[in-house]
Amino acid sequence: MLSETSTATVRATLPTVGAAIGDIADLFYRKLFEAHPELLRDLFNRGNQASGAQRQALAGSIAAFAAHLVEHPDTRPDVMLGRIAHKHASLGVTAAQYEVVHTHLFAAIAEVLGDAVTPEVAAAWDEVYWLMAGALISIEERLYAQQGVVAGDVWRMWEVAARVEETDDVATFQLRPADGAPAPAFRPGQYVSVQVELADGARQIRQYSLSSAPGSELRSITVKRVREAGAPDGEVSNHLHAEVAAGDVLRVSAPYGDLVLDSPDAPVLLASAGIGCTPMLSMLEHLAATGHRAPVTVVHGDRSPATHAMRTDHALLTAKLPDAAAHFWYETPEPGHPADRTGRVDLSGVAVAPGTHAYLCGPLPFMRAVRTQLLAKGVAASDIHYEVFGPDMWLAQD
Repeated sequence: MLSETSTATVRATLPTVGAAIGDIADLFYRKLFEAHPELLRDLFNRGNQASGAQRQALAGSIAAFAAHLVEHPDTRPDVMLGRIAHKHASLGVTAAQYEVVHTHLFAAIAEVLGDAVTPEVAAAWDEVYWLMAGALISIEERLYAQQGVVAGDVWRMWEVAARVEETDDVATFQLRPADGAPAPAFRPGQYVSVQVELADGARQIRQYSLSSAPGSELRSITVKRVREAGAPDGEVSNHLHAEVAAGDVLRVSAPYGDLVLDSPDAPVLLASAGIGCTPMLSMLEHLAATGHRAPVTVVHGDRSPATHAMRTDHALLTAKLPDAAAHFWYETPEPGHPADRTGRVDLSGVAVAPGTHAYLCGPLPFMRAVRTQLLAKGVAASDIHYEVFGPDMWLAQD
């Protein structure tokens, strides 16, 4: 809880800080990487830094946390904190790194805001930072303990047992621990980090959802090669596609992620678009393997059947469930595809059972649109869960 004095100061200065938070985040990262270039090389996603996405996400999370402290002083934004902590744990972030962040963040605040940063203002925002950092450190320590690892020591070597080409731009890598030890348990919907050494010596990290169910002998990640007009190609995805084959070894983290099935007996809706199908397939395989009896609604949108990764698995796993239906939308469908399943996902003709728990993964506009439709159908906001690949821009844009 923020102290009474600091609450008044943060409330008064939140508009000023909020208006400048983008500039503060930009300067913070420049200062951080000038002092610690190894963090940009080996920890932070260089693509997200180049696009500005990480700076926007940082600004959004700080502003959201401070506003919550002021507006809801007796509670904590645990959903937001948990999401960030899971991502940090998958990267091996340690408590000591919060001190480094503090140094450069507050130097940026002082430089951007100038004389507006009085001792009282500095003390109040320092309290905000350490409340947020302390909460994250506590959650991350618990996450490390649950995986039986020392804080930050999340990495193991995994051998690629097989590689499967799903589409022209999507490949599945089936993995097993290189040391022969048992694979760590995970929950359907979770992800792992993968670190690869690139041609320039950088060891870049990306997160990939586990696309197989927990009972599988092998762990699978399904990777889309990122190639976007007007933007840099994805460094890690292109490396994996071009360089990694069966018999190779990858550095992979313990599994983390908070998009997991939270009510085993409730009706379920799994909505995805593009490569966002990967955590949904893990959930769907788990539901089929455990004999889930309640209704399951599977929703997916893609450019075409040819780009729909693991389309056959999507349909076959749905068919294994006693009360399930799959609905696939394609922007460019095959001849004979239903007209009402052409274009973008539209749930107006899809039945959603009362008490449904919904899980969403895909581009942000897709998830916003689906969430809006689900709310209109009576699904409780607290029962709609989502996963963002990359920085959580939902927070930054709300």
